[in-house]
Amino acid sequence: MEHDETPRTGLTRRDYVKYGGAAVGGGLLAGCTGGNDSASTAETETESTTETATDTETETPADASYSVTMSPVGTVEFDEPPQSIFTRLSHHAGMAFALGRGDDVNAVNGPAYYDATWKQFTARLPGVEVDWADLYPSWETSKEKLYELDSGVHLADPAWVVQLEQWDMADIEEVADNISPWFGNSLSGRHASPTDEWTGDYEYYTLWEQFEKVAQVLREEERYEALAAVRNDLLATIEEGLPPEDERPSVVLLTASDIEGQIWAYTVGNPGFMTSHIRPLAPHDAFEGSIESGSTVDFEALLEADPDVVLFLSGMQPSVSMNDLRATLEADPVAAEISAVRNGRVYPQGARYQGPILNLFQLEMSAKQFYPETFGEWPTSDGGPYPEIPEDEQLFDRQHVADIINGDF
Repeated sequence: MEHDETPRTGLTRRDYVKYGGAAVGGGLLAGCTGGNDSASTAETETESTTETATDTETETPADASYSVTMSPVGTVEFDEPPQSIFTRLSHHAGMAFALGRGDDVNAVNGPAYYDATWKQFTARLPGVEVDWADLYPSWETSKEKLYELDSGVHLADPAWVVQLEQWDMADIEEVADNISPWFGNSLSGRHASPTDEWTGDYEYYTLWEQFEKVAQVLREEERYEALAAVRNDLLATIEEGLPPEDERPSVVLLTASDIEGQIWAYTVGNPGFMTSHIRPLAPHDAFEGSIESGSTVDFEALLEADPDVVLFLSGMQPSVSMNDLRATLEADPVAAEISAVRNGRVYPQGARYQGPILNLFQLEMSAKQFYPETFGEWPTSDGGPYPEIPEDEQLFDRQHVADIINGDF
């Protein structure tokens, strides 16, 4: 189902917003606020390295123009908050959702998949809903579709979009000039390097640094600050409860459409926001750097690594039975000898392209899965929503987070 929008009238797009300071291919990426009020692929990429930076927002009165700066696009100036929001990957959709703007998202990669994933978590947030199943699937987005959607902002990384077939830098600049600005950063997920198609600079951000930038674009800074305070308290609780290094488990993150077929293994200590729900728990990498994250492995390789904990990506999908997965592993003579399988420590995970809300839940999940003696045991679940954790064992207040999303704080 397409997402219809009602056009505004008045100023031209060029009057609404302009870029400043992002030289690309000898010119500036021009943009505007816009005239309108396959998931598994995204989760299975490879990785590389670079460095980080901090940018600033120009403070202005709420009714005046304002600018926000973030790599790779540079500084973008707005006259008012964008009303409709294009996203390509779910971490950006999750940021809009966390800021109370989830209904204004008009596109996301794997909409049915991520709608189902988010619903598994929002079930524990009173009065919070998400409805993305029928949005435009934007993994292989086209320029023509962007004109049709006519979004107020493109929360998508142009340095990644330019890698798509039938896209080049001229197309990137055309969209920014004629529709609305790009404002996204996705290569920070694993600190991947831009390809040669991108002619500008690139810097990396944490999930929450980027979330702050998006909050500035949408003028939802108070919601960001409130959620950041929840996260800071959660991280402080985790840090206080971490055991000595020699008592921490070895962990691997796996995904597979068929656990007896091709298995992808992801290391847990590499930089980027795709492991931002695991790194604060400081587990040991089961493979100890012997494989690249995203490598294919078999049961023999897993047994040799012998992780204490196995995390199964997409295990929170309602269509996935963790009980069936565990039974399959236990029935295989090789897999059954893996410590995590033998000791009943094969657990679900949700998504690596996580927004802030999933990040809070998945930090709590990981804490309970790694350190049950300190943070309480993770309840056995099988395809249902996020388990109902007793209030005295919750690591953050669900009602408070729901109130922030709904603007009641």
